[in-house]
Parts: sequence; structure tokens; C-alpha cells
Amino acid sequence: MAILQIIYADFRPVFLPEWPAWLHLPIWAYIFAALLIFPSILIIIGKEVRAASLFLGWLFLLFFLLGHVPYNLFVFPHSAWHVGVWVNALKELALSGGAFVMAGNSAATNNSKSIFSNLSEKITPLGRIFFAITMFEFGYSHFLYVDFVATLVPSWIPGSLFWTYAGGILLIGSGLCIMFKIKLKLVALLTALMLFIWFLILHIPRGITNPLGGNSNEVTSVFQALAFSGIALGIAISAEAIKAKPTPTIATLQTSI
Repeated sequence: MAILQIIYADFRPVFLPEWPAWLHLPIWAYIFAALLIFPSILIIIGKEVRAASLFLGWLFLLFFLLGHVPYNLFVFPHSAWHVGVWVNALKELALSGGAFVMAGNSAATNNSKSIFSNLSEKITPLGRIFFAITMFEFGYSHFLYVDFVATLVPSWIPGSLFWTYAGGILLIGSGLCIMFKIKLKLVALLTALMLFIWFLILHIPRGITNPLGGNSNEVTSVFQALAFSGIALGIAISAEAIKAKPTPTIATLQTSI
């Protein structure tokens, strides 16, 4: 996604809306792309994963709060309460959540008690909630925009209307279960599998068919789907970590006292 941003010399819509205009200069797009590439490389090679993940989590969250939110509420000419208006905003919120999930799954490398460190510790558990909100909104959109979503179902799969409603139900259900920790590991794994299947049979073919349309929006969607599948896997890992923590007993409490 950062490479696409460099190619088009402008922010991807998922990162920043068309406002503010002064930010939509090639130099800022290149700088932001660099801020995505370097921590992403660190995460891929397994170096300073927690620090890199926290950086990306805060970066996406700030752009969500300072870019998408004020734009949708005060600048965008249409109703801010229209669900479709918030699609890109919530995608960025989910990416922020995924980075915080990754940070939560990585061991801290220092015991710093700075304000930033303490704040990061408090917000990291919210990553799961950020992702769940986005999944719920995506599912709800399946019912609001039935005709459009049905066109996204590959033509070789019969019953596009059925799969539109089924996908909406599954996304809403996964969002609620992840949010309220209902069978968290199982649901997160199934959500990751579902999103990965869509990545393979829906998004990749659309990206290949129309790679340049809408400034490569279909290609961006390919990597967003892959990222969301990875985030769901990260949530499943975090559920396993929580489960693995020993529950304190009376005997251990007495010993610690």
C-alpha cells in the first residue's frame, strides 16, 4: 500500500481523505509511505516488533482521528451518519487495531514508565475492539448496499444474493464475538479463514482484472483483505496467550503474601 502511494504520489484514501488539501502534495505522500515501509520491514524480519507495531498503531489512529473523523463530520458534503461515508475511516481504524494487536502479542523490550508507554499499555487491548467495529460495519453494509455487494460475488459462484446476506451475517457475528470475547480464538480463526478465502477468490481476481482502475483501488483492496485476515490471526494468538496465563489460586496468593 505504501508502494502504491509512492507510485501515485498521493495518499491512499484509506489513509487520508481528500482533506486537508495542503497535505496532498507528493512530498507528504512519500514521507508517509516511508513511515509505513520501515516499521513494516522491522515487523517482517522480527526486529523491534513491539515498537514498530506501536508506531504504526498510533500513526493510523492519529490519521483516523485528525483526518477522517473531522472530514466526515464537518467537511464532507453528505450526511456523516451515512454508513458508506465511514468505510475508509473504519478500514484505517482496523489497521490501527491490527498494529496494536501485534504490539500486544510482542514482549516489551524495556520497563519504561513514561506517559507514552503507559498510554500505549492502556490502548493496546483496544486493538481487538477497533477491528471488531470495522467487521460489524462491513457486515451491516452488506444489508444496506445489497445490490452493489452482490456484484462483487464472482460470476462463477451461483446465488450471489444468498452469499451477500450470508457474508453480512458472518461479518456481523464475527465482529460481535470478537468484541465481547465469545469463543474468541475459534471465531478469530474462522474470521481469518473467511477473509483469506475472499482474498483469494474475490480480491485477487478483481485486482488482476482492473489493476489501474481508480488509482489501483482494487489492488489496494487485495492487500487490505490480506491485512485483515492477518489481524484476525493476531487476535486468535492473543486469545491463546490470555488462556495460557495461569489463574491465581488461594495457595499462590498466600505464598505471594
